[in-house]
Amino acid sequence: LLRWQRQRAASRSAEGLDPRPRHRTRNMPRRRGEILDGGSLYWVIRHEIRLRQRIMAIEADEREDGRRCAVMVLDFKLVPTEPVPRRPFQGWRYLNPEDAPRDLPWDLADDGVAPELRQALEQFGLRRWAGRGAVP
Repeated sequence: LLRWQRQRAASRSAEGLDPRPRHRTRNMPRRRGEILDGGSLYWVIRHEIRLRQRIMAIEADEREDGRRCAVMVLDFKLVPTEPVPRRPFQGWRYLNPEDAPRDLPWDLADDGVAPELRQALEQFGLRRWAGRGAVP
């Protein structure tokens, strides 16, 4: 995701456009004010929430076929989160703050453990991210 966003930023910058990451959505969010008040887009990667990015702005836009849409302008900073199993969803719209996964420092985010093994270990209570990131 980081590599892809950097490539897009470079090409947008070369075109004289705002290089910040953008994500299109079909409709303008109804709770736009709440989303812009510290909301984040949560990225589902390999069936887990793994990262979030703060939503900096929401703008009206138009698709190539002329249909209206909304564009969420995102912060450059990717924040790793505690992995949480999840099917793809509109995280900017339906994830309540109390349901949001905890942020992780980068050194715990990519531990090299296969998601299936990590899930099996977590089922046995061996959560690397328990408490303050310490192994129980």
